Amino acid sequence: MDLVVAPGPGIPAGLVIPAPELVERFSRSPGPGGQSVNTTDSRVELVWDPAASGVLTDTQRSRLLTRIDGPISVVAHEHRSQHRNRVAARERLAARVRELLAPPPPSRRATRPTRGSKERRLDAKRRRGQTKQLRGRIED
Repeated sequence: MDLVVAPGPGIPAGLVIPAPELVERFSRSPGPGGQSVNTTDSRVELVWDPAASGVLTDTQRSRLLTRIDGPISVVAHEHRSQHRNRVAARERLAARVRELLAPPPPSRRATRPTRGSKERRLDAKRRRGQTKQLRGRIED
């Protein structure tokens, strides 16, 4: 089953990762499971290699490969059933791909304080200083 990544920043039309590009591995889960905990392979590891993928554009691939090195791997083992863990792993992989494909935020543009904010700050400092000065000893 193909993995559908919803549209977002960096992927305006969304993304569909074909099933042959995804590798699923199953193993025994260390979590809850009752009687079947040692017999059922309910832990799911989902792996996708963006370097070998054919669904990414060149800019998306370069953005991904600068942020990670190697394939993206997610693991799910919090549910008792393998099916629910497969769904959870697919959701995590889609969220991770969306996060990695988002463009970096714009850099901060430095601003200077306004004249009014400087005057307010200095006025507050003066008032605080006067308050502290009144706490001193009283002389005759």
